[in-house]
Amino acid sequence: MDRTERFHLIDQLLTNQRVVSRAQFLDALEVSPATFKRDLEYLRDRLMAPIVWDRERRGYRYQQDAGAEQFQLPGLWFNTSEIQALLSMDALLANLQPGVLSNHIEPLRSRIRMLLDEGDHSADEIARRIRIIPHSAKAYRSEYFQDLCQALLSRKRVDLTYYSRPTDSSSERCVSPQRLIYYRDNWYLDAWCHLRQGLRSFSIDAIKALSITPDAAAREIDEAVLNRELESGYGIFSGAATHQALLRFSPETARWVSRETWHPDQTGEYDVDGFYLLRVPYSQDPELVMDILKYGAQVEVLEPAALRARVSQRVAAMAALYAC
Repeated sequence: MDRTERFHLIDQLLTNQRVVSRAQFLDALEVSPATFKRDLEYLRDRLMAPIVWDRERRGYRYQQDAGAEQFQLPGLWFNTSEIQALLSMDALLANLQPGVLSNHIEPLRSRIRMLLDEGDHSADEIARRIRIIPHSAKAYRSEYFQDLCQALLSRKRVDLTYYSRPTDSSSERCVSPQRLIYYRDNWYLDAWCHLRQGLRSFSIDAIKALSITPDAAAREIDEAVLNRELESGYGIFSGAATHQALLRFSPETARWVSRETWHPDQTGEYDVDGFYLLRVPYSQDPELVMDILKYGAQVEVLEPAALRARVSQRVAAMAALYAC
């Protein structure tokens, strides 16, 4: 745990147990005696925490003067994940296009900033020092997004014109919306496609026209089925995972990749030569191929043969493009 979490735990132990031994602190905090000493010094000297050593009871306690209020840590102390969550929400709200929630966005952002201001540092200082930068976010027409939300929540089918980038063609679809997914700074729709008679994920920015079918109720798909079919594979090109990719990263690149999460069910280990072997489940491979290619010669596809061939073809095409 980080120092902020340790401060909270120290305060909680002293408040709940009244007297806490040094051994109890070290066991709960899982830190060295030197780190615990520094934490106490910071609490006493910087935060004015009245922590004293009780010789008779052989433990630490808060010193409370008669009639004095119980000591409280000043403000809110956010840990790393909490700051990231608040800043991510603020960044997401800041990048929303004008729509049905426009009148509610600014009050919500103000509340987030108030929460940050209640911490040890101001919201302006945090925003200046810590930034969440969207990556490859796609633009989309907000009126479609609003209608889609309406159909999704009212459980109605929608007719849409969907553009397929791989085939450079459009098709007319009738779908039953199931849920909206925000993935890699872009919005996607999980839906039952009545044309294909199966679950599909649609990129919102590729919807060219959309209308709600008011008299047709959306088909309901059990959440467990949605999770199995659309979350078990790799990325947004998911489906029931039917393949296992085995990737071999160079020792240098392994320093980064070994700490990355490509998939919740991935496994990884080092071989005797220091290469990192990453095994990732997937169904369709377009996104996986893109992620593999960005590592260039620092990664090799070992399995399956079809994925290895797909990457090899892409590499050959790239080499031909730059051939003199």
